[in-house]
Amino acid sequence: NELYNMPFNMNTFSKMWNIKTPKEAKAKIQEQIASLHITEPQNLEEQALSLVGSDIYEKLVKGYTEKQWGRDCKELPAFIIKRLPVRFTYNNNYFNDRYQGIPVGGYTAMVAKMLEGTEVQLETDYFEKRKQWEKTGEVTYGKVLFTGMLDEFFRYQLGELEYRSLRFEQEIISDCDNYQGNAVVNYTEREVPYTRIIEHKHFEFGTQPKTVITKEYPAEWHKGNEPYYPINDEKNNTLFAQYQKLAEKEEKVLFG
Repeated sequence: NELYNMPFNMNTFSKMWNIKTPKEAKAKIQEQIASLHITEPQNLEEQALSLVGSDIYEKLVKGYTEKQWGRDCKELPAFIIKRLPVRFTYNNNYFNDRYQGIPVGGYTAMVAKMLEGTEVQLETDYFEKRKQWEKTGEVTYGKVLFTGMLDEFFRYQLGELEYRSLRFEQEIISDCDNYQGNAVVNYTEREVPYTRIIEHKHFEFGTQPKTVITKEYPAEWHKGNEPYYPINDEKNNTLFAQYQKLAEKEEKVLFG
């Protein structure tokens, strides 16, 4: 029941430790890291602790990560977290880009303009189409940019890769014009079943008298579900590298 700024910055640290300066924040983090005596991190928990210390890890990383991956942090490999961005300024922006923000009208409008004059087929199974092309010998394209599952493209011939999925619960709140005061709030406690709540009106400065929120729940992935995140452990990365070798031999397909 506490609220902190992300990405981790001086607003986060000043609230967490009642401090004011970057020097105090750096000293606090280094003191915690030093007290843990972790020299070679063996898992994600040790890796994160060695990067940001115990307070930030326990409050803001541990529960969120365990929900997202459906596994205890001690069971996840250290290399998943190579770095945790820590900013010693009071600036809440994620990037250092001069221009950043949501396109006017949102991303849908932007993509619609990019696709103007292009045939778009929705609710279409690429693999059913491919069967037809292979059967008839018809080639209707020069190159394909394939952004689906690599293992499915190669008919799972080397085995199945693992993914994580998501499910969404949408709610219209008619007696409230502003539910959380921000487009996205992350819930880092493991006990809260969703990872974040999105309040859509804040992306485009909406002034409607009601509001729409979406709760985002991590989910186990099964065939037929939407694959949102590849599971980047050693087993999956080894198998992925084998599929990449097959992908490099494809002359008419680019893989994204």
